[in-house]
Formats: sequence, C-alpha cells, structure tokens
Amino acid sequence: MSPTPPARRLRLGLPRRVFSQVLLMQVAIAAGVAVLATGLFLAPLSKQLDQEAMRRALAIAQTTAQDPQIAEGVRDTAPTPDGPVQQEAERIRRATRAEYIVVMDRRGVRWSHTTPAQIGEHVSTDPHDALVGKQVMEIDDGTLGRSARGKVPLYDARHRIVGAVSVGIAYDSVRARLISAIPGLFAYAGGALAVGALAAWLISRRVQRQTRDLAFSDISALLAEREAMLHGIREGVVALDRGGRVRLLNDEARRLLGIGDEAVGLTPDEALGEGRTTDVLAGRVTGTDLLTVRGQRVLVANRMPTGDGGAVATLRDRTELEQLGRELDSTRGLIDALRAQDHEHANRMHTLLGLLELEMYDDAVEFVGEVVGDHRVTAEQITEKIHDPLLAALLVGKATVAAERGVALWVSERTRLPDRLIDPRGLVTVVGNLVDNALDAVAGTLHARVEVELRSEGRTVVLRVRDTGPGIPADQRELVFMDGWSTKEPPAHGKRGIGLSLVRRLAERQGGGASVGVADGGGAEFTVILPEALTEPEPEPAPALAVSAGPAPEHVPAAAEEEAR
Repeated sequence: MSPTPPARRLRLGLPRRVFSQVLLMQVAIAAGVAVLATGLFLAPLSKQLDQEAMRRALAIAQTTAQDPQIAEGVRDTAPTPDGPVQQEAERIRRATRAEYIVVMDRRGVRWSHTTPAQIGEHVSTDPHDALVGKQVMEIDDGTLGRSARGKVPLYDARHRIVGAVSVGIAYDSVRARLISAIPGLFAYAGGALAVGALAAWLISRRVQRQTRDLAFSDISALLAEREAMLHGIREGVVALDRGGRVRLLNDEARRLLGIGDEAVGLTPDEALGEGRTTDVLAGRVTGTDLLTVRGQRVLVANRMPTGDGGAVATLRDRTELEQLGRELDSTRGLIDALRAQDHEHANRMHTLLGLLELEMYDDAVEFVGEVVGDHRVTAEQITEKIHDPLLAALLVGKATVAAERGVALWVSERTRLPDRLIDPRGLVTVVGNLVDNALDAVAGTLHARVEVELRSEGRTVVLRVRDTGPGIPADQRELVFMDGWSTKEPPAHGKRGIGLSLVRRLAERQGGGASVGVADGGGAEFTVILPEALTEPEPEPAPALAVSAGPAPEHVPAAAEEEAR
C-alpha cells in the first residue's frame, strides 16, 4: 500500500503576486474610505436632524403664541378639557402634526395637553426660562416620552407675559428619519465602493502587466541580482532618464569616467563637460562600438534607448587593448623591416663574397666600412642630440624602419634634449604616434622625408614633426585630434583615430597642447608643447681647492711653473 500523502496545511496570509496584493490593498482602502465617509456623514446627520426637529418645534410654538385667542383664553377662562385654549391648541397640533402643544400659565399649570386628564396639572419640566421671556430648544424627557421641544413666552395684547407655550416633536420620528436615510447612504457608499474596486482592478491589471505577474519576493531578488551584476561586471553602465539626466552609475563607470555619485541627476554635459564622450552618452553621436577618450583611457561606448524614453550606455576599457594593437602594428612594421634587412643583408654578403673571390680586398674593406658606418653614424647622431635612452632608442628603431620603407628620417640640427625627462614613457608615446603617422603619410612618395625636432626651453619640451606628405586641409586640422576620426583604413585590430587624440590628451595633461600646421615643404607639421616636462638641472659642484700638507718642493720645473702662472 502506498503511504498516505501528507495533508496540505492551510496557509493564511497575503497572496504572493504583486497583482493580487495591490488589488487586495486597494479594495481594502476603498472599503475603509467608504465606511469612514459613511460614518463621518451619519454623525453630523443625526445632529442635523435633531436641530431641525427642535427648530420646527420652536416655530410651531411661536406660531401658537401669536394666536390672540390663546392668550385671552389663559387670562379670562379656566383650564378645562373643553375650553377654548384646549380646542385651539389641538387644532394647531393636528395641523402641524406635532406630538403635543402645552399652553401653561405663569404658575406652570397646563391649559392644554394631548391627554385631557393632564389639563389643570403642573408641567413636568421647569418652565422658568420661557416664563422670563427666553426661547428654549432642547431634547428632553416628559410625560409623553423623549421629544424635541421648543418653548416660548406667551404675551397678551399689552405685551405682558401671561404664560408659555411648549411644543414637542416625537423623537421617534427623528430617529425614523435617520434610519430611513441609512439605506440610501449605504447604497451610495456601496456604489462608490464598487467603482473603487473596479478602478483598483484596472490599476492592478496594469501593475500585473508591468511587473509581468511577479511576486514581491521575485522583484526583491531581481533588484538584488541587478545590484550585484551592475557592481560586479567589468563594464561601465550609465543609465539616463527621459530628460537625459544620469539616473544610475555602476562602480566601473565611475572609475572609467572619473566621476562619483554627485553626477547622478545631472546631464552628461554638466557631469563630464564638452567632449566626444559626452556626445556619445547624450546620443548626439550614434553608432556601435564608438571609440572615445576620457582622460588617459580609450573607451568603447554603446548606447541603447529604453522604452521609457531614456537610454543605457555601456563603456569598455580598451586602453590596454589599444596599446597592444599599436604595439602589434609596430611589431609587424619592425618584422617587415627585419625581413627586408634580411634580404638586403643577403645581398650585401653576396657582394662581399664576390669581392673577396675576385681578390678585391681593398674594395671589400671599403664596402664593409660604408655599410657599418651608415648605421653607426645614424645612431651616433641621434644619441649625441637626445640623451634620454628610451627616446633615443625609439628614434634609432624608427630610422631603421623608415629606411626600409624608403623614407629618410632626419633629426633636426636644432635638436637638443637632456636626460632630465619627468615622464619619458609619455614623450615616447607622443613621438612614436607622430612619427608613425608621418611615415604613413609619406610612404610611397618621391623624396619622402620626415624630420623630427626635439629641444628644451628651460623645463619645457618643444616637439615638431614635419613630413613631405600631402598635408592636412585647414578644415580638418582640429578634426584629426578627435576620438575615432581618421582618414586611413582601419588596421588589423579594428579601430583608428586614437593616436592623435592621445597625443593631445597627454599634452593637455601637462598643461600644454598639440596643433598642426603647414611645413615648409608643403607637408604637415605637428607641434607639441609640454611645459614642466623636465626636472630642474642639478647645480654644478664648485671646484675643490687643493691643500698641501707636506713641505714645499725644492725645485719646480719651468714648464709647471709657467703653467701655474
């Protein structure tokens, strides 16, 4: 026999779905509001009905007191059940549907009553206020039960108080009016509750569609996962609202953009200032995998609009990849140069072998000296003018590559750079980018030439790179420094338009700048100024004075004596 399945426990509590909880809460709120409104309406209604009944009783009493037959009857006749006062009071009572009309004299003796046996008896309540000229409205108990009463003084023809008139409206009729109003009030409240429940259902259905019928626990878990994902991924995420203001920044976006939480609520222009990065985030530049430079970082940005009119932008740090790509390009260029040198070296070896076989030894020695001397002269010329080893090695290598590409790389005679660079790697990046661009510009042209000038002015370094290429049109001289802008085909690693942007950023970081103009030969001339790029020169040590501790020599040679003079 199979075991008996366990009985399910009845679980009481709120439903899990957002739709059900919202509907339940809104219906509860609508019912509570309806009950509260009904109670707030009934409370003043009861008081209002009491006031209305007392005013009606007072009006009947005033009308009765104005009848001259009543005052004359009290003054001239005796209180009897068939007297004129009783007959007139009963006529008015039946006409106004009051519960009772009691006419009394100044002693409080009744002259009229709905029960004739009470005529001639003293009233059950104190008539003092009415007998002294005051009008009274009250809810009180009498011989006929609880009633709404109105009491007024009774004046004779000479305006003397001869008694008082008391009129009562049965309190049961007031209560009946209140009770009769309750069903209608509840009907209105029920209609309002039905309308509120329908509106709550419609709103809940909208919430259900927007939340995709998730439970609150699911939404909480999704939010926790979103926070973990946003702050854990190695891509920057920037969320913008429909007004173009920053709504969310994850940790990587703060690091890549160099901003903090103060940027939330600001537009990209306010948070980042002008630049291509700002244009990409604001949507003024469109496309996929857009290159931009922020500080010293090369970023790849993508922007995707969202359904609420905002957008989400992702940022990837491409700095190291870009550096590797440029190094790969340089390595390939160097490999091509080495391959060409290998062929050239083989040709030279064959030439040298032929000279030796022909026993032309003097010509062989001269040939080897020329070949070795050309390379030695180039290296010596560079190292004599540029004392920083990294920069000198870069230019020696670039000269070799240029020679293999059929380009003459010259170092200007004005070049003088001491070994006091604060950031030699930064200057290597600047020089390497400019020389590479110049070699690309003049490659394949006649009499191709690139000239590099590096000189110091105090602590400032001035760099000029000239070429004999086609030059740069005047309307493009600022565009060449923009992120991602280039006139050349992209390399193997995919993107161009970064080198010159980095050159300007590095120069501006040191308080300088980069510009491009026209060289003397008609090509392009790039000028980079780097203030505070050199350290202060060390002071030269003062010459030491020799002090002799031994006895003076007896004989000084004439030559030494003459030199001392």
